[in-house]
Amino acid sequence: MSIVQAIVLGILQGATEFIPVSSSGHLVLVPWLLGWENPGLAFDAIVHWGTLVAVLAFFAEDIRRIVVAVVAGVFTRRPLATPEARLGWFVALGTVPAGVAGVTLEATFEELFGRPAWVAAFLMGTGVLLVTSERLHNRNRPLESLSAWDALIIGAAQALAITPGISRSGATIAAGLVRNLERAAAARFSFLLIVPAVFGAGLLQTAELWRAGLSGAEWVPIVAGFVAAAVTGYLAIGFLLRYLQRAGLHVFAYWCWAFGLFSLLVAWWRQ
Repeated sequence: MSIVQAIVLGILQGATEFIPVSSSGHLVLVPWLLGWENPGLAFDAIVHWGTLVAVLAFFAEDIRRIVVAVVAGVFTRRPLATPEARLGWFVALGTVPAGVAGVTLEATFEELFGRPAWVAAFLMGTGVLLVTSERLHNRNRPLESLSAWDALIIGAAQALAITPGISRSGATIAAGLVRNLERAAAARFSFLLIVPAVFGAGLLQTAELWRAGLSGAEWVPIVAGFVAAAVTGYLAIGFLLRYLQRAGLHVFAYWCWAFGLFSLLVAWWRQ
């Protein structure tokens, strides 16, 4: 993989991890459409660390307050005493469904990464999720009103993203809207929920990468992809939070449908 390809794919990962159009779908379909080789496990693991860095950097102060509140709540035996502490526990609770799905179903869905037509179809499904959530959204609850039931439902939506083409951020933001959270609040919880999910997936991928080993030359494009993913991811978070304060998810649904349909037509043409 060349440095240019690594940067392009890093930008795709950073942007589409947070903009609700499916990073997994784009990282399967774009190289396939362009005739590039599969970037492989090493690249996938490192660019996921890049998106994790983006979240940690953007929400550094929020995460610090959440961690302090959770620790203080444990020591005072009042774990849900503050909004920050509740949010921390709700993030942990919302991570459970994705963790269970990742352990039990990953092998089942892994083979879909080699089937671009299926990925394109699931990408179009992401568009359906986005539009449906907008139609069902009829109130604007703040993030402070989040409940354990909300966290579990949004976490279950995140578990859907094990399927390539289903957007993690799209599914979780859509679930937040169905639960009538404000758009920006749904996105903020979605991004915080990404931290343990991406951290856990990154650890597993990095362990496999460590066993496989890499030559020195292979690290150059991988590091370029990491930097591109981190910078683009940081910018994408800020963009989406600002965008959702004034507009809905329809434009992203249209992209999922257009790109998914185009990819399906290409798959049919190449048969």
